[in-house]
Amino acid sequence: MTVHSYRDLDVWQRAMTLVEGCYGAAKQLPDDERFGLGAQIRRAAVSVPSNIAEGSCRPTRAFVNHITIALSSLAEVETCLEIAVRLGYLTRSHAGPLLVLSAEGGRMLHGLARSLRASTKRRKAKGQPLITDH
Repeated sequence: MTVHSYRDLDVWQRAMTLVEGCYGAAKQLPDDERFGLGAQIRRAAVSVPSNIAEGSCRPTRAFVNHITIALSSLAEVETCLEIAVRLGYLTRSHAGPLLVLSAEGGRMLHGLARSLRASTKRRKAKGQPLITDH
C-alpha cells in the first residue's frame, strides 16, 4: 500500500479509534473527575494522532521526534486509564480494550520510528539529502 498522507497510516487510524474510546471512557467518570482525570485522558489521547499527523509533514528526524512524543502520550493515556481503574471509576473490562489498543499502537509507532531511522541511514550512506525526505 502506498502512503500518500498520514491518514493512510494504520497507526494513525488506530490512534483515532483510541481517541474515540478514551472520550467514551472519560464520559464514564464521576462528574467531579470529568474535568480532572477525564480531561487528562482526552488531551493525552488526542496528542497521539495529532503528533503522528504533524510529524508526517516534517523531515524524517522531526517525524521520529513526533513519534517519540506520541509514544509518551500513549504512556500517559495508559497511566490515566490505570488510575481510573484503580480508583474504581472504570472497570477493567471497559479500560482493557483501550489498553490493548494503546499497546498495539505503541508497537506500531516503535516500528515506524525504526523504519524511518533505517531510511535516514540509507539516505546518508547514499549521500542523498535528508531534508527533502518528507
